[in-house]
Amino acid sequence: MRNKKKFILVIMSLMVMSLWLAACGSNSNNEPAATEAPTATEASTEHKLKDALGNEVTIPANPQRILASYLEDHLVALGVKPVAQWSVQNGTQDYLKDSLEGIPTIAYDLPFEAVTSFNPDLIIMGGNSAVEGDKYAQYSKIAPTYTLGDEINADWRKSLLKVGEVLGKSDEAQKVLDAYELKAKEAKEKLQGVAKGESATAIWLVQKSFFVVSDKLSSGSVLYNDLGLAVPEVVKEISAVGTGNWNAISLEKLAEMDADHIFLINSDIDSGSEALKDPIWQAIPAVKNGKVYEFPNTTAWLYSGAIANSQIIDDVLKSVVK
Repeated sequence: MRNKKKFILVIMSLMVMSLWLAACGSNSNNEPAATEAPTATEASTEHKLKDALGNEVTIPANPQRILASYLEDHLVALGVKPVAQWSVQNGTQDYLKDSLEGIPTIAYDLPFEAVTSFNPDLIIMGGNSAVEGDKYAQYSKIAPTYTLGDEINADWRKSLLKVGEVLGKSDEAQKVLDAYELKAKEAKEKLQGVAKGESATAIWLVQKSFFVVSDKLSSGSVLYNDLGLAVPEVVKEISAVGTGNWNAISLEKLAEMDADHIFLINSDIDSGSEALKDPIWQAIPAVKNGKVYEFPNTTAWLYSGAIANSQIIDDVLKSVVK
């Protein structure tokens, strides 16, 4: 993702069209995050850190009531449960459902009254827009507020390490990242054994419209950067002019889709998935060859982080490596 702000804007615009953007599934036992991150030795005294916006933030000793909306993947990977979890009108990050069971929700735009009601002792924000205008001053009156900033927020690896630093869990964050990199490396080797040189893409169907993942962001980064699958020409073309994690693809371009494998995130299952009956979709080589792997919108494919990406890797291996 260029940044998570853009992704949330996509979610909201789709909701206006009566969509439900969800993603996720429950934590798998294969994840390097929650299963391999040891119990952390937290900072025993308060300390000061300068955030991305230049604010000197006093981080409390051993914060217990942490609010880090839309950064929950990192918290869970580090063995931390937030005081509240990110949500939109129709759902949460379902792939973290098991880990965040019983955690109350808070609206994605973090209303001041709602934040106050959870009595946090530390607030961690993602992108700059979350604290634009006088928002930072308002949030910092409620609790110490640390902003990652757009550059770090756009890179899940940097975000994980920075959240670890803020929470006094840098060693644990590095171990989580190392475990992920090892898993990705091993998965890439397996894929090279059965699908060397083959291409793939992730396509999201929602409200009879198709979106294709960016070649550098979200699950596209996993497919191409981490797993080494080839980028289809159509995906390259759309990504070059697109600005989001997922970019609209016309039926004409869909007809040119030259991917050997398609990972389909289907948000239209309940409404009948009518778009999948279109002759253009049916004529795509990967569809005719039975190389489409379908997942519901309650999986991790629309998100990013050590846990989300680990689940995506599992999905790819189960689909392609027989």
